[in-house]
Amino acid sequence: MVEEIRQDGKVILSSEDVFSVPMIFNNLCGKNFIGKEYKDYIRHIAFEEMGLKPGIVSHYRDGVLYKNGTIPEL
Repeated sequence: MVEEIRQDGKVILSSEDVFSVPMIFNNLCGKNFIGKEYKDYIRHIAFEEMGLKPGIVSHYRDGVLYKNGTIPEL
């Protein structure tokens, strides 16, 4: 199974390991971090390292939309 994180139709991250993408997607959507730790993760990892921007981010499984989340503006 191929899992992907996409934003604006562009694949940001792809993996077949079934663990990485769901965990990172939850990180991006604020399910694994809160407060300053979440803001730091979004600022440094999502924006600077991954090239994401505020808005909708999507999790796909085998090319089919599984769920959407939102990256907030900081």
